[in-house]
Amino acid sequence: MVDQTLLIFKPEVLRRGFAGRLISRFEDRGIKIVQLKLTTIDAPTARIHYAEHQSKPFFAGLVEYITSGPVVVAVLECEGVIPLVRRMVGPTNPANAEAGSIRGDFAFSVAENVIHASDSPESAAREISLFFNG
Repeated sequence: MVDQTLLIFKPEVLRRGFAGRLISRFEDRGIKIVQLKLTTIDAPTARIHYAEHQSKPFFAGLVEYITSGPVVVAVLECEGVIPLVRRMVGPTNPANAEAGSIRGDFAFSVAENVIHASDSPESAAREISLFFNG
């Protein structure tokens, strides 16, 4: 079965100029990019995207960071794509991410961890709808 997930290359990726290197990592693994766009996320969309964190003390910082500059949003597709992409991305905290993972190689902090990847089929469907069908 072919599955889909949503990725967001956060503003730091565009500021530091390594979006192409990240795209290549996914393509090199045989993951198909089925939708891709450069956009800026507005605050209302960011609040919807991060709604599960609304009551947490870091929520305002998440919204501020994701809206601070352009992002790349992509829908990726292949069998088992969600767990595969999550392994490639690495843990949220870059200090716990292995070298070779995206966060292990590129991220400096939890707050600015360079990339978002859907964590479940339900999240993927909701997030793809928010950024591509909404």
